[in-house]
Amino acid sequence: MGTHVIKMPDIGEGIAEVELVKWYVAVGDEVSEDQTLADVMTDKAMVEIPSPVVGRVLALGGEPGQVLAVGAELIRLEVAGDGNQREASRPAPVESAPAPAPKAEVPKPEPLPAAVPSHPAPVAQRDDDRPASRPAPGSPPLASPAVRQHAWDLGIELRFVTGSGPGGRILHNDLEAHVQQRDAGLPPTTGGGGGLAKRSGEERIPLIGLRRKIAEKMQAAKRHIPHFTYVEEVDVTELEALRANLNQRWQGRRAHLTLLPFLARALVVAVRDFPQMNARFDEESSTVTRYGAVHLGIATQGEQGLAVPVVRHAEALDLWGCAQEVARLATAVRAGKASREELGGSTLTISSLGPLGGIASTPIINHPEVAIIGVNRIVERPAFRNGLVVPRKLMNLSASFDHRLIDGQDAASFIQAVRQLLEQPATLFLE
Repeated sequence: MGTHVIKMPDIGEGIAEVELVKWYVAVGDEVSEDQTLADVMTDKAMVEIPSPVVGRVLALGGEPGQVLAVGAELIRLEVAGDGNQREASRPAPVESAPAPAPKAEVPKPEPLPAAVPSHPAPVAQRDDDRPASRPAPGSPPLASPAVRQHAWDLGIELRFVTGSGPGGRILHNDLEAHVQQRDAGLPPTTGGGGGLAKRSGEERIPLIGLRRKIAEKMQAAKRHIPHFTYVEEVDVTELEALRANLNQRWQGRRAHLTLLPFLARALVVAVRDFPQMNARFDEESSTVTRYGAVHLGIATQGEQGLAVPVVRHAEALDLWGCAQEVARLATAVRAGKASREELGGSTLTISSLGPLGGIASTPIINHPEVAIIGVNRIVERPAFRNGLVVPRKLMNLSASFDHRLIDGQDAASFIQAVRQLLEQPATLFLE
């Protein structure tokens, strides 16, 4: 048996370090070739690291949330044959004679090189060297996101659960066992009746992976960009009638149309007269770059947090082509499969919460862009038209702008142009 060391690969694009987000294996696990070992986060996207060999995990080279340099040791595996241990940075043997033949027993995992930050002992400890137990007091419980969600649904605090997995990791079976044990002798409730009980304790959740990238980007956007937000009401009655008619006519033969393709079309048309909105600002060189192509970012909520996939060359797409691309990108984001290329390079962004959109919002600009268009929910309300009170479908657009580059009058004129296009949808298709 030998040891195979897997190092953090060079992901490309000049990336020198990545953040370790999630382990899919633990010490003692058997892994197969091409099995995903870990997720790492670059500046742009999540990347899966697969195993090139079959083996058993001896040691992990980091903990979720830790930043690892390209070339640092990621994981050590026990493999059949010699492995690639000689390629890792290990001390040369003291003896000048040839090394003795390997012993029959399983070799103990060696400590990680000094170049890799040290970690608590449980990370590199074999499961059979100690009984299954909870992590050391004060350390957060070890559990996967699915197990944490399961525990939340059951009303269980993970710090009270004994984990039977590797290194004290809490498994789904441990939750079921805890529930059975709890139900066998429920403590009396205090306060009101009906099974209500006080809850105590707290859980510290570090920001890692995409959640940390979101926090950093939002903080940078608010720190560097002086925002101002302009809100305007739009009557989308005719637009919604057109949308419903087109969906009924092409049902099953073309992509389903939501409001977003129409808004994308309105923005594409409006930026012809307001090119300063379809731009990016480089603070270091004090240079604004205006783009002919409209690469629309669509803020999308995924399981890990908010991402902004990009509909490239929206100016060249018809309604159905735009709808199909928005749906494809949303599916990729929610499955965690969006590529780095799909998550970068936007020139103008749309933010929509759909039916949860509220009355108004103050969207944060997707740095280094200079504008973002927020879509609020559509509501039917009475409105005056030609002296009569009639039901109309109304919606607010909440748009934020970079006040260093865009004056209030220009921002208002731009949104008014978009409003007129949406309220008279036939004009969206006039050239």
